[in-house]
Amino acid sequence: MSRNSLFATLALCFSSSRLLVGCHGLNEEPWQPPRADKDYGKPLPPGQLALRKIPPERYPDFRPAFEDRAGLEQAVRHSLDYLSRPSSRRYFPYGDVSHPRAVRSLQEFLAVLGEARSPDELDKLIRERFEVYQSVGCDDRGTVYFSGYYTPIFEGRKQADGRFRYPLHKFPPDLVKTDDGETLGRRNPDGSITPYYTRAEIDERQPLRGQELAWLKDPFEAYVVTVQGSAKLRLQDGSLWELGYSGNNGYEYNPIAMALIADGKIRRDELSLQTLMRYFSQHPEDIPVYTRQNPRYVFFKETSGGPYGSINVPVTPRRSLATDKQVFPRACLAYAVTPLPRQEGGQIRTQPYAGFLLDQDTGGAIRAAGRADVYFGVGPGAEALAGRTGAEGALYYIFVRDMPDMAATAGAPGADDR
Repeated sequence: MSRNSLFATLALCFSSSRLLVGCHGLNEEPWQPPRADKDYGKPLPPGQLALRKIPPERYPDFRPAFEDRAGLEQAVRHSLDYLSRPSSRRYFPYGDVSHPRAVRSLQEFLAVLGEARSPDELDKLIRERFEVYQSVGCDDRGTVYFSGYYTPIFEGRKQADGRFRYPLHKFPPDLVKTDDGETLGRRNPDGSITPYYTRAEIDERQPLRGQELAWLKDPFEAYVVTVQGSAKLRLQDGSLWELGYSGNNGYEYNPIAMALIADGKIRRDELSLQTLMRYFSQHPEDIPVYTRQNPRYVFFKETSGGPYGSINVPVTPRRSLATDKQVFPRACLAYAVTPLPRQEGGQIRTQPYAGFLLDQDTGGAIRAAGRADVYFGVGPGAEALAGRTGAEGALYYIFVRDMPDMAATAGAPGADDR
């Protein structure tokens, strides 16, 4: 989705919970107060990757994942689809993980899922057939901060009218990006390339007039969509129109939440998307004051069958993970140990979690080895879960043992990722 994850940023204004490794129980994990003493986005030294191979005695307990398989095989097959594309080969080798080994790891994991008949057998097969790598985290001790994101549903229109007058834009013709999707800037008439317009310049000067794709009735809702990087819009006839990420203007994401707290507009302990929406509905004059402090702007295209992650495969609730693709391997199998929220009996409870996810997305707020973002789905229910996600944990990746460095296929070739 290459979105910035508003909730990823909101979550960093809350605290992390304590690290829970190998927990079988479902005791509720209480929400913790903020931690301001850790830089979860601390960059790694140049050339260093996020993952480090660990010895078997440090492998996590894989047994808790035995019962939790919803959407897992589907997400694995989406990753295999990505790895079948010739363009995916350019991102390997990742350390000692070749492209064929990445493919074979997912294929062997599907085989293990079919063979394991108990939690103990699942744990045994993974230990026998795979090697485990762990993220070094923000502190070289494996500490990773997990947040959550979702796809919002807002009312929208394909044509502007008196109520729906806040635009989302399609990819502009003068914006230049690389084959990998990295934004280079604006191509000028003389062929030179200069930095693209900032959000403030787009709002104030309206250089994208005529490039509008959709219209929303609320300016802060339009801002949220450009932060999340995708949305479903409910049209006048009740149908849902899906918009996906198409590109960005090349600027780093700058969260507005901390500015609101620093200015005394909201309290830190009140911070949530609902609080921000309530504040801006009561003070609409402040919307441009704060949103224009975030220079990053996202462009959209019509999609179907999504939402899609940054590797251009559908993202799966509680199975798709967003990480920094500069330091983590694309499409590969991860294992997270961290508290996550779950809806039970009409209530949201945060509980110890240990389960498999696929690295299929990225985000402007997700940087370095100490950050990861879990996708929760579409609409208000997913919004509530994403808003309750924010905790420290451990992040592992598993790769099949003794994979010869030879060609392997994952199925029929597909379209290149963007």
